[in-house]
Amino acid sequence: MRRTAAVSLSVLACAVMALSACKRTEAPAATAEAAPTAAAVAPGAADATANDNLNAVLWMQRSQEYRAITEQTYRSAADHLDKALKEANWDALVPEERGNDAKGLKPAVVLDVDETVLDNSPYQARLVRDGKEYDEVTWAQWVAEKKAKAIPGVVDFAKAANAKGVTLLYISNRAVHLKEATLANLRSEGLPVADDSVFLGLGTVVEGCEQNGSEKNCRRRLAGQKYRVLMQFGDQLGDFVEVTANTNEARDALQQQYHDWFGERWWMLPNPSYGGYEPAQFNNDYSQSRQARHDAKRAALDYAP
Repeated sequence: MRRTAAVSLSVLACAVMALSACKRTEAPAATAEAAPTAAAVAPGAADATANDNLNAVLWMQRSQEYRAITEQTYRSAADHLDKALKEANWDALVPEERGNDAKGLKPAVVLDVDETVLDNSPYQARLVRDGKEYDEVTWAQWVAEKKAKAIPGVVDFAKAANAKGVTLLYISNRAVHLKEATLANLRSEGLPVADDSVFLGLGTVVEGCEQNGSEKNCRRRLAGQKYRVLMQFGDQLGDFVEVTANTNEARDALQQQYHDWFGERWWMLPNPSYGGYEPAQFNNDYSQSRQARHDAKRAALDYAP
């Protein structure tokens, strides 16, 4: 997944968010389990912290509004493709990540995978059901199942881009050892996959560039060496630009700095289930208890006193 830069920070800190944007890097139990009884649930699962993600996952799976948002995002992006192709100077990489002249290079779009192209809400639903939290073992098991469905709207966009000669590049915080299962899942959902090289997972080595946690800047640089990047798609800030400090203030500054890029070069997909915004509320410290993290998030709410 995933978690995104935020999760990646978390998984690395614990032992990170890979969302992703999670690292979560991503995967779950291949066999279905009966929902645990209240007595069998992990400590804390019976209190408010157990259901922090319930409404978010439910909204992604059951709301018509979620599907409308993702479909309108990809439809609007498709409407901008011709403009991006015609303008020779059009580039969706920030200047700091563009180390070469993009003119004359083959056109491409960069897409995050989790919650941008593939829907992992069933994995999140299992965590809610079982009173558990993300971990790399169950995430890898989920990826191996290859059951993630395409986000509404993405297949039509991807096919339209592919028909115009635009290569789709998948820059994901799924670890490189999950590449085969990920590409198989993408293909099964009708996503164009030119060849195995279009998947740049967490752990991809980029000569002369040192990756910070699950940040994707090195892999975007690598994409820019061969392609003129017309657009980027993601569900986390880190899918578009390096997040050097995962704090509310730094994230606000990045969003403001590049706000004109969204809806033109950058296209954000909704993901209330996880992301860098969450650990930013508790100092990116996943070693804290679930209750402590829950309390920190409550304390961050604006009550308009």
